[in-house]
Amino acid sequence: MTSVDCAVNISYIAGHVWTGGDLPSELGDEAMFAGLLEIQSAGITHILDNRIEWSDEVFVRTHAPGLGFLWNGADDVGQLMPDAWFELGVGFALEALEDPDAQVLAHCHMGINRGPSMAYAILLATGMEPVAALTAIREARPIAAIAYDGDALDWWHRTVNAPAPVVKRQRREVAKWHRDNRLDVDKIIRMMRDNESDGPPTSG
Repeated sequence: MTSVDCAVNISYIAGHVWTGGDLPSELGDEAMFAGLLEIQSAGITHILDNRIEWSDEVFVRTHAPGLGFLWNGADDVGQLMPDAWFELGVGFALEALEDPDAQVLAHCHMGINRGPSMAYAILLATGMEPVAALTAIREARPIAAIAYDGDALDWWHRTVNAPAPVVKRQRREVAKWHRDNRLDVDKIIRMMRDNESDGPPTSG
């Protein structure tokens, strides 16, 4: 599976998992419909919408009733993400991925924090090591800050009852990864907002 050059703001990561931003609602229904067609053309079969502030569920179900859809809204203010948020989103994704032809898109508004963090949790649940998952997301989507990856990792450790030495090692490895791969999130947000005002954003 390779990345698809889409006008919509999405990026393929690995293992049938995608992340990114939302449909360009600010540009009207025609642009949203074009974005939805590109999502389908990329092979995506399930959409996991992680925004608290909006949902495209009605639009998607109206224009692409064959797509699986779950609205699992959460805010993006640096809060602790609850286990229930990860459980619902990852459960939806894992059920979808039982079909070997499925492709799951976990998205938020800009594709910086919530969508990538949910995608990270999905990758953990499919067996990817924490640092490998972070690296795959950042390589696929250089603007992904993945701010809630610590919450996702803690959730996963509790879910699988990970041994204390494993928990300690993986937390240490993740902390080092973040030190070695810092992002200027404020600059990224300004860039994305500029893109929104100019037209459809490019793929990350």
